[in-house]
Amino acid sequence: MKTALITGITGQDGAYLASFLLDKGYTVHGLLRRSASAEIIGERLRWLGIIDRVKLHDGDLIDLSSCIRIVEAVKPDEVYNLAAQSFVHASFQQPLLTGTVTALGAANMLEAVRIVRPEARFYQASSSEMFGKIQEPIQSERTPFYPRSPYAVAKLYAHWMTVNYRESFGLHASSGILFNHESPLRGIEFVTRKVTDGVARIKLGLADTLMLGNLDATRDWGHARDFVQAMWAMLQQDVADDYVIATGRTTSIREFCRMAFAHAGLDWQDHVRTSDALLRPSEVEVLLGDAGKANQALGWRATTTLEQMVAEMVDTDIVRHSARIAGRPAV
Repeated sequence: MKTALITGITGQDGAYLASFLLDKGYTVHGLLRRSASAEIIGERLRWLGIIDRVKLHDGDLIDLSSCIRIVEAVKPDEVYNLAAQSFVHASFQQPLLTGTVTALGAANMLEAVRIVRPEARFYQASSSEMFGKIQEPIQSERTPFYPRSPYAVAKLYAHWMTVNYRESFGLHASSGILFNHESPLRGIEFVTRKVTDGVARIKLGLADTLMLGNLDATRDWGHARDFVQAMWAMLQQDVADDYVIATGRTTSIREFCRMAFAHAGLDWQDHVRTSDALLRPSEVEVLLGDAGKANQALGWRATTTLEQMVAEMVDTDIVRHSARIAGRPAV
């Protein structure tokens, strides 16, 4: 039986990964940063029905001592560093916090593993946002990076630190350059979930309009449930490496809106409005990933279509809001 340590276990990816690993017989531990919203900590783990099956440890990525303490206590075979300040728009308002958590936090975890558990296999959650102002129409592991936000710059630091620890200290450290991946567990601040939540509210008569920013940006969207399987597959390889994880299909936010509203029997143009206040200072216009290396080396391919994912997210948000209206638990 293997033991895994997941930072960011209470997030979308962390929850799906924990569930996946539990099904494979792992003992799963998670690093838990306490916050003022303690009552909703673990909401995603509860939604998946696994909160009582994972072991949570108080700690913080920006506190190296707690990282070392937890790695020493858990003695993990695999470490998945998923925690970050991951909302791109917020990174422009909080660039130093984003750098401290997303960039230096990854370095802290790498250092904790190097000091305490160098035989452990390490996964770093890199991001397609690192490609930013794209240098090639389809982005692969060979595409030059051009980050366009403090979040992307911080992710790039963490990515190259992972490469450096692999090459300098011999750690089995891999990075997954994950393109956008969504689900019903996505945070409400992200555009896909903002759209599906808005559709549910409008369908149930709780709202009439949905305010968005740039509708023309296009993204390569997959399902987080598929993507966490690629994370695990990377750490099963004999040699550590970096992999693009993507669906190979890019879709505009405008088209995403059309699909989501249509699934609920609505016309998006009747309800969606735009505001310049929601635009990023610098935009990433197009992202489209080439996951050929992961397809061949890991045997990984996305299995959930965009249409299936959108339908699942809309249906789940309708159920959530219906439950709240009826006074029932939303999860």
